[in-house]
Amino acid sequence: MFNGLIREIAKIKSFSNNTLRIESKYIPQIGDSIAINGVCLTATKIYNNGFEVELSPETQKIIPLENYTPGKYVHIEPALRFGDRIDGHLIQGHIDAIGEVLEIKKNSNSYDVIIKTEPKIMKYIAPKGSIAIDGVSLTINEVFSDRFRLTIIPHTFENTLFKYYKPHQKVNIETDMFARYIYHMLKNSNEDINEKILAWW
Repeated sequence: MFNGLIREIAKIKSFSNNTLRIESKYIPQIGDSIAINGVCLTATKIYNNGFEVELSPETQKIIPLENYTPGKYVHIEPALRFGDRIDGHLIQGHIDAIGEVLEIKKNSNSYDVIIKTEPKIMKYIAPKGSIAIDGVSLTINEVFSDRFRLTIIPHTFENTLFKYYKPHQKVNIETDMFARYIYHMLKNSNEDINEKILAWW
């Protein structure tokens, strides 16, 4: 479990034979869970200047592999430990879909970012709800049929990969897990909707 606060922007050293090698200041232990651009992976080998993780075929099918080539930068976040503060929101590291950055607009004290994604996950995306973009915990401001708008403060923008993103950049999206669970419960139950909502709360 993660909270969407990026520990470090690290660099990809290599990616071959399903193994991704990361150069970073943060050094995990073998077996530790760590989020790479929001994807929960396991450290399998440790170096003085980084670590390796292995990407399963299933993981490779759901992420934009062009973002994982040598020389590219990625967000890394170690898993939460018992007692850690949760300053973002709870993130599982399970990617729902790939998004595409359509527009980045600078305002007086923030940046508006429009991201397009697959219509099948829009039902989990709500105004003022939470979402993780490449592992960064963010708040949704506006929702459309196949896209949504985020407003990002300068501190977040300058300390994440968002400062490098351009239109057509592909990103990993994880929707709020509570939205997914509630939708699943409502869809697969024959109980009255009001009763289900009351039972949830």
